[in-house]
Amino acid sequence: MTSGAGSSLAAKAFLSGLVAAGITAMAFGVALAQGAPPATKDAALPTFPRTGIDAVDALKGTWIRPDGGYQIVISSASPDGRLDAMYFNPNPLPFAKAEAVMEGTTLRVSLELRAGGYGGSTYDLAYDPSRDRLVGVYHQAVAKQKFDVYFVRSTAR
Repeated sequence: MTSGAGSSLAAKAFLSGLVAAGITAMAFGVALAQGAPPATKDAALPTFPRTGIDAVDALKGTWIRPDGGYQIVISSASPDGRLDAMYFNPNPLPFAKAEAVMEGTTLRVSLELRAGGYGGSTYDLAYDPSRDRLVGVYHQAVAKQKFDVYFVRSTAR
């Protein structure tokens, strides 16, 4: 048998460990409850509160850049943000990357061109639901220049 003092010290150490573990578990549980849910690959992009338009559907269509007639055609958008899109200047060029993400309440579109001498040029656009426009910056990688641009939805059927 152990002495009273030894078992008392062991009991105190055991209880201190339990209390520390309990505090850690409680803090971890509260942090999980208050944190945002983890993003999943299958999480759908939301709808816009004022219009009720689904964010994915809002991007589908033909978008025209009025200052040059350049076109972006988005034929489909998956809930995870991948876009099936093509660029026309005036001939079709595939995008190396085409995706959409929500940043707060803003739907952002990122497009990258590598074909046809574009050398990694990008469009970084935001969807403006009140004006039904894509607005942002075109980075011409070859010339190392940036241009403020916007695209309007084509009404041609």
